[in-house]
Amino acid sequence: MVSPMFSGVCLSLLAAPGLAFVGTPFIAQQVRYAPVPTSRSATGGSRSRASSTRMVATPDKVGTGVKRNENFAKLKAGYLFPGIAKRRNAYLEANPDCRPIISLGIGDTTQPIPPHILSGLVGGAKTLGTKEGYTGYGAEQGKADIREKISEKLYNGLIKPDEVFVSDGAKCDIGRLQMMFGSGVVSADPSYPVYVDTSVMVGQTGEVNEETMQYDNIVYMPCKPSNDFFPDLKALPHADVIYFCSPNNPTGAVATRAQLEALVAHANAKGSIVVFDAAYAPFIRTPGVPKSIFEIEGSRTCCIEVNSFSKYAGFTGARLGWTVIPNEVKFSDGTPVRNDFNRVMTTAFNGASNISGGMTCLDDEGMAEIEKLMDYYLENAKILKEGIESCGFKSHGGKDAPYVYVDLEGKASWDVFSEILEKAQVVTIPGAGFGPGGEGFLRLSAFAPRESCVEAVERLRAVLA
Repeated sequence: MVSPMFSGVCLSLLAAPGLAFVGTPFIAQQVRYAPVPTSRSATGGSRSRASSTRMVATPDKVGTGVKRNENFAKLKAGYLFPGIAKRRNAYLEANPDCRPIISLGIGDTTQPIPPHILSGLVGGAKTLGTKEGYTGYGAEQGKADIREKISEKLYNGLIKPDEVFVSDGAKCDIGRLQMMFGSGVVSADPSYPVYVDTSVMVGQTGEVNEETMQYDNIVYMPCKPSNDFFPDLKALPHADVIYFCSPNNPTGAVATRAQLEALVAHANAKGSIVVFDAAYAPFIRTPGVPKSIFEIEGSRTCCIEVNSFSKYAGFTGARLGWTVIPNEVKFSDGTPVRNDFNRVMTTAFNGASNISGGMTCLDDEGMAEIEKLMDYYLENAKILKEGIESCGFKSHGGKDAPYVYVDLEGKASWDVFSEILEKAQVVTIPGAGFGPGGEGFLRLSAFAPRESCVEAVERLRAVLA
């Protein structure tokens, strides 16, 4: 027997054989009664059906009654890199017989995880298959041994193990950090899109200005060749948070010690917090150039550093990173920022993967493998930089960073992106995708395989030279 609660629904579904389920919000259906026409019998008389009416599901509204987060409506486009992938796929659909496309686009590693580091991943997985080695949830802040190793090997004791939060990557931590801060954001322009996009999502910005394509309530720091890709700090107003990345994505610029000292002094003077993205630090080879913001005096009172094993060890898929928040960094009421981030991690995160192999990344053999991997990508960057300059373009970066930033001499970056894709079958990233300040530039990623970088240069010469 059908419960009265569901009888109307069941009857309406049975009586509407053409009713489509896919894409139709179930809760938005209402039942109406429609007359059923009579049919003629073979003798010419009318023959009545079982019922003179039937129940028909009629759409009443689209969607639920839940109001959309208005901040998401401010986002003017999809995230940059999936958008690039869609354009690439559209080109392939329209040109199925084209030669293989070479990607110098997204900064995704292509070389296998080195053998010794891989042994940590494999060993960690196998250990979970034993009674003695199995573990469930890990510590939200990360295991003590890896936090100690990060402090020792990567920071030479400049930070304490209890100030390290091990996570599933720098990008994720940038989003989680946003939960703690108020409005007042400063970001380099151009910059990694996550800084601005996550600020929009959590309501720290106003609407986008359609003319400038900049969001209200965000201060954009112009970073261009004329200022050595370092902003004029004297022109900056107070802001709660300053996002800064070095080596920089997308420009490939690397901040000097003097520049970082100026940044730290500015933050301390203005009462701001610097979120320093050091994801590309292992590519630095120039002596004396800081690999961490904590090499700078005064940074422990105003700086947070995010980092990742993604580029260090090819962990873009394995997902392992960390954030450092010194105990001295405090909110205006004296509350340690570290305390609130610990609350974020215990609530919105459940610990990094316990098979991630981070410990083998940080022993001597693992560090040697990382150096070799970084050298491979830096050689790729050199090939791309020399290649694009042989086509008559000026470029930046590519020395202590895996990105080459190409000056298009006033040409629209999306136009050049399309031209290169169509004529050379090479994917790049238009500078405009990193913010208004990136217009007129193109980013080339050195994370492709060596043979792809060499062939890409040959194709670019044929089209651009």
